[in-house]
Amino acid sequence: MRPALRGAALVLGAVWTLPNTLIGLVGGLAGLPFGAHCRWRRADLALVFDCWPWGPGGAITFGNVILHTGDSLDVRCTTYAHRAAWCEDAPIWLADHERAHVYQYMVLGPLFLPLYLLFGGVSVRNRFERAADRYALTGRGWWPWPRP
Repeated sequence: MRPALRGAALVLGAVWTLPNTLIGLVGGLAGLPFGAHCRWRRADLALVFDCWPWGPGGAITFGNVILHTGDSLDVRCTTYAHRAAWCEDAPIWLADHERAHVYQYMVLGPLFLPLYLLFGGVSVRNRFERAADRYALTGRGWWPWPRP
């Protein structure tokens, strides 16, 4: 894709998912007084709030914001399918998994959250999570409806 066309697509995607990003910003900013800190991760197209103080651990993405309970997204983790004993996958990078969700948000915008919940929320059965794991394993396939 040409650089100008890619840049325009990224801007349009960021604008399209802005309502989701605002949810993430509110959550991230609420965590700052409790020890969270933020930084822009260009490779992930996201503002990341590390050391976010709430939740069971791990990360959650809202548009172009990632809320992460750990010190850095550059950690290895298991895929949902591996955790559910569906298969034995190699460990993946958490940053790659969350980047796939950023891409999904940028395409689906305000439709992402309703669709994500419709397909099962945080679950191995959720096609959005399986696609994010696939992307983290292979570097491609972040779209939840793969081509036939």
